[in-house]
Amino acid sequence: MLFPKLVFNRVKTGMSKKNLLKNRGLIRRKHAENYLVITLLSFAASVSLTRLFLQLTGYPKIGNGELHIAHVLWGGLILFATCLLILICANRWVYLLGSLFTGIGVGLFIDEVGKFITQNNDYFYPIAAPIIYSFFLLTVLLFIILKKMDKREANARKLLYYILDDLEEVLDHDLSLEEKESLLNRLDLVMKKSPHEDLYKLAESLKKFISSEHTYLVEEDVHLWETLFNRCKKFEDKFITKTKFKSILIFCLMALGIWMVFSPVVIISMLNNPGEFSRMLSGLMENHIVRSPMGLTWFQAKIGFEGSLGVMLIISSILLLIRKDRYGIILAYMGLIVSLTVADLIVFYFNQFSTIIIAIIQFIVLMFTARYRNRFLKF
Repeated sequence: MLFPKLVFNRVKTGMSKKNLLKNRGLIRRKHAENYLVITLLSFAASVSLTRLFLQLTGYPKIGNGELHIAHVLWGGLILFATCLLILICANRWVYLLGSLFTGIGVGLFIDEVGKFITQNNDYFYPIAAPIIYSFFLLTVLLFIILKKMDKREANARKLLYYILDDLEEVLDHDLSLEEKESLLNRLDLVMKKSPHEDLYKLAESLKKFISSEHTYLVEEDVHLWETLFNRCKKFEDKFITKTKFKSILIFCLMALGIWMVFSPVVIISMLNNPGEFSRMLSGLMENHIVRSPMGLTWFQAKIGFEGSLGVMLIISSILLLIRKDRYGIILAYMGLIVSLTVADLIVFYFNQFSTIIIAIIQFIVLMFTARYRNRFLKF
C-alpha cells in the first residue's frame, strides 16, 4: 500500500493528487528507437533463418516418438531469460543485449503461429506468413512513432531522466570530454526550464559535481558504426554524384517494376490457354493456398496489386529519366510504401516466405529513394 500512503503524505504537504500523478507520467527511454531497430533486425533474421534452416534440414524434430520440443518453447525461454536479465541488471549494455534476444525470442515464438490458429496444428497454414509480416509492420509503426516523439522538445523532468541515465558513464569511468560538455549544457537547460525549485537545485548540484576537476575523463571512443558511417558518407560525397545516383535509382526502380509486372503478365497471358490456366488453379487448390471462392478473389487482388504497383515504379523511373524528379520520387514513394505495407501482406499469403527476398529489395530501393530525395531534392 505504498502508493496510497505516498499520495496522503504529498497531499498533507500541499501537493494535490492530480499533480502527483502528472509527475508519474511515462518517459520514453533514451535511445529507445535504437533498441527497437536491433529488435526488428533480430526478429526478421530469426524468422528468416529459422525457416531456411528447417527447409534445408527437412524439418527435423527434437524429441522421441511421443515428445516434440518445438522451437516456440525455445523462443519463450529466450524471452523469459531476457526479461529476467533486464529486471535484475541495471547496466545500460543490458538493454542492447535484451533488444537482440527479444527479437530472436519473439521470432522463434511467432514463427509457429500457424499451429496456434489451426485445430490440426498446421505449421504451413498460408495465413501464418501474413500474420508474422503484419506483426513486424506494427513494430515498425511503433519505431516511427518513437522517432516522432524524439523530435519533441524535452521538458526539465525528461532531461533529468536522460542526464541521470548518462551518469552511468561517470560510475563506469567512461565519461569523455564531449559527453561532459553535453551533460553540462543539458543541465543548464534544465535550470532554465525547471518550474520547480527541487529540480533546479538537483541540476545545480549535478552541474557542480560534474564540473569538478576530480571528475574522471577518458578519451572519446569512435564506435565502429560511426567510423563506417563516416567512411561511407565520404565515399558517397566524393564518388556518387547526382547523375550517378540518379542512374542507379532509375535502374533499380525500372528493374523492380518489371519484376513485379512479370508474374501478373504471365498469369494474364494464360487466359488465352484455358488448359494451362486450369492447371495453375488446380496447383493452388492442391497446395491448399486457394481454399474457397474468397481465396480466388484474394489471388486476383494479388495480381492486381503487383501489376499496378509495378507499373507505378516503371512510370516513376521514366519520370526521373525525363527530369521530372519531384513527381518521380513521389510516385516511387507511394508505390514502394503501398507494396511494403499492403500488397506484400497478400503476396505473403500466396508466395509464403519467399516474399522476404522481394520485400528486402523493396525496402532497400525505398531507402535509396529517401536518400536521393534528402540529398538532392530537399523536400
